[in-house]
Amino acid sequence: MFIVITGASKGIGFEIVRQMAQNKHTVLAIARSSKELDKLKKIFPKNILTIYGDITLPKTQSHVLTLLKKHSKRIDVLINNAGTLINKPFGNIKLNDLKEVYDINVFAPFLLSQLLIPFMGKKNKSHIVNIGSIGGVQGSSKFLGLSAYSSSKGALSILTECMALELKAENISCNCLALGAVETEMLAKAFPCYKAPLNAKQMAEFIVNFSLTGQNYFNGKIIPVSLSTP
Repeated sequence: MFIVITGASKGIGFEIVRQMAQNKHTVLAIARSSKELDKLKKIFPKNILTIYGDITLPKTQSHVLTLLKKHSKRIDVLINNAGTLINKPFGNIKLNDLKEVYDINVFAPFLLSQLLIPFMGKKNKSHIVNIGSIGGVQGSSKFLGLSAYSSSKGALSILTECMALELKAENISCNCLALGAVETEMLAKAFPCYKAPLNAKQMAEFIVNFSLTGQNYFNGKIIPVSLSTP
């Protein structure tokens, strides 16, 4: 299968790339920085393609299209994994803070999904997996300082439902995994002293399996994947 994933240079995204490549799938890994991804590419040179850039920028979008056309790739799975978090009291959040969070957490998956529709679905079903947060689910526990983050993930949840409806005719399923606490840099930024029950490798195992098979059972669903929240 051919997999596209954003936020691929660290944490859960990096582990998803590693596990997909290990299982002989081909992965287009998109990230804003190379970090450890180039080392992983050397281990799996035939299975990993990389693009470094901001997917909301036309230059990066053009690069993605050029690569896909060059390799004549049909996309089986798109994992919109890239995310960011700002931990600030509600009264201190500025417009630029909101723009940064929503650019990455909402606008990037929206625009990338639009961009890749011509390479997905049709005769064979494709699957878009948006990586959300349990904090973006109505009625879940909310925490001080995370209004920008949680509201953006809430927007991603509703976007998932809308995409599922609109893309059904294209034979594309779309689901959102609302993740709970996972031991990552982002969690440490929000909750510095909290120890999560799952690490990035463990959560990636679930996401990999779901992204490859979940389209056979779900469409337009927001699925909590959470042992705990802080």
